[in-house]
Amino acid sequence: MEWRAAEPGWKYVFPRDHGPHREFKTEWWYATGTLADDQGREFGFQLTFFRQGIRPGEKSQGSSRFRVTELPFAHFAFTDCSAKTFRHFQRSSRGSFGEAGFSIPTGKESRMAWMEDWEIMRIGPDRYRLKASDAGRAVDLTLVQEREPMVHGEKGISPKSSKPGHASHYYSLTRLKASGTVTIDGKSRSVSGLVWFDHEWATNSLDPGEAGWDWSGLHLSNGEDLMLFRIRDKQGKQVFLSGSIRDAKGSVSAIKDLVMTPGGTWKSPHTGGLYPAGFEIAVPSRALTLTITPQLADQELLLPPFAYWEGAVKGEGRVNGSPVTSSGYLELTGYGGKILGLSQEK
Repeated sequence: MEWRAAEPGWKYVFPRDHGPHREFKTEWWYATGTLADDQGREFGFQLTFFRQGIRPGEKSQGSSRFRVTELPFAHFAFTDCSAKTFRHFQRSSRGSFGEAGFSIPTGKESRMAWMEDWEIMRIGPDRYRLKASDAGRAVDLTLVQEREPMVHGEKGISPKSSKPGHASHYYSLTRLKASGTVTIDGKSRSVSGLVWFDHEWATNSLDPGEAGWDWSGLHLSNGEDLMLFRIRDKQGKQVFLSGSIRDAKGSVSAIKDLVMTPGGTWKSPHTGGLYPAGFEIAVPSRALTLTITPQLADQELLLPPFAYWEGAVKGEGRVNGSPVTSSGYLELTGYGGKILGLSQEK
């Protein structure tokens, strides 16, 4: 059995597609949130579960629990925007005794992805629960889905290159209404805000000549949701650009005229990587311009063998001549280290 490629024609079905797709090599469940307490103190978090396949397909029934067909690992990061602090954590496990895993969230198993006590679960038709804690930082949130899943790309695939054969299946729950608590050094605070959830799976999404990407998921103050990314080659040149937008009424469109221009440079004191210090975004067909900047300059995750920047951002701009603000997350990969497992290159 060979790994399956992401090809046109995928029909998304939920809750089935909240679960794992083990015929594909790489998959992640990814949540980012911007939160605030009743005193206006702001926080951000990232919780990502990764499934890296070793052999395609489901594990054969009756086989040893120590037979490994996939490698689960997870990242948790917490930004205290007001205090200007950032902490990040990594866990991995074979999952041999159920301490980590992935499941379609139906029946007895409500969890979609988990790693020990870190978990994302579906607790009702439009309700989810998210929990993670480590070294004095914790989030515990209930999420309410108020919009349909936002499917990216066309014909069921999200291309990652102008060359055929490099794509993923990719959808988002973009505007999950969050309520719950964050905990900092033993002190819990009630918070509310918005969470963006991504689920993506593929086998060979990046072309071997591609080195990394810049991605952002943003909530705009006019009620729109904006996902955008650009992919760079090994010389740092932009080689592919894509985006999706959902208006306040729920209509989703692929963006054909997206412009992403890096603004300034931040040099990591940890890896020496030179990251964009923000972006100028433009979508001329929608008369949209937006400048996004980090809430905190240093939100780089150093989790061997990975190093990447993932952090809370804010933005200001205009849509059709009217002022608009944004909040969300920005991800920058391939600046401080290689991205592993997303192409067939050795």
